[in-house]
Amino acid sequence: MRTLRRLKFMSSPSLSDLGKREQAALDERGTQQRRACSNATWNSIHNGVIAVFQRKGLPEHELYNLNDGVRQLLKTELGSFFTEYLQNQLLTKGMVILRDKIRFYEGQKLLDTLAETWDFFFSDVLPMLQAIFYPVQGKEPSVRQLALLHFRNIITLNIKLEDALSRSRARVPPSIIQMLLILQGVHESKGVTEDYLKLESLIQKVVSPYLGTYGLYSNEGPVTHSSCFLGKTREGPVRMDGRRESPLVPFVLPSFPVPHFHPISTLQNCLFPYHSPAELAIWPLL
Repeated sequence: MRTLRRLKFMSSPSLSDLGKREQAALDERGTQQRRACSNATWNSIHNGVIAVFQRKGLPEHELYNLNDGVRQLLKTELGSFFTEYLQNQLLTKGMVILRDKIRFYEGQKLLDTLAETWDFFFSDVLPMLQAIFYPVQGKEPSVRQLALLHFRNIITLNIKLEDALSRSRARVPPSIIQMLLILQGVHESKGVTEDYLKLESLIQKVVSPYLGTYGLYSNEGPVTHSSCFLGKTREGPVRMDGRRESPLVPFVLPSFPVPHFHPISTLQNCLFPYHSPAELAIWPLL
């Protein structure tokens, strides 16, 4: 009998072991609850963003709830994946929604519907995205930059826009020119990419002359000797006192045909080649 009691005592768990197990169970339960809460927050943000792209808008006070959800997610272990999730899930899905409505159009029909799509995106979707993700303001790349890059790559460069712009009787809406110039002002950290050069080839069809990455272009093709410069060294004429005049040639602007874009576009590119003129509030077109 004593031996049996001794064996039961030796095989029974100690109070400290029981406490550890209970604590581990509580921790696991808490982790599962936090994950469930995070997943619910992700789903709420996802549904809100997709609703904006679908022109459904947000219910009253929903913007505040989404802001609070973003703040909470940034504090969790999922916060480090926020930018990746924003690009691969929210923005990609949203741009596909916009693109699928116009991807099979051609010619003038494509230009008109793309202009309407851009107006909706730039006036409604983009400000709402910046409002939803306001808690991440100040981080690079910004929400605005990511959204514009996705619009460029998924929509602008994935439809038959070049063919539509190349048609002889094409009527290019002002919104298309605004779109191209604003997208031109968005740069990636890795520098000039193939997609950026494709965008420049589209801009050359609606802006002439146009100063791009590899030089000045006009309707007649690339211009080898541009007259857009700040100064050029040469020997000036000799004065009566034996001294030469200033060797700097004054700033000269090229001539601009009236039907084309306002000359400030080329002037701005000459002075500040890394900023789009549309970004500096020179819109509307003249």
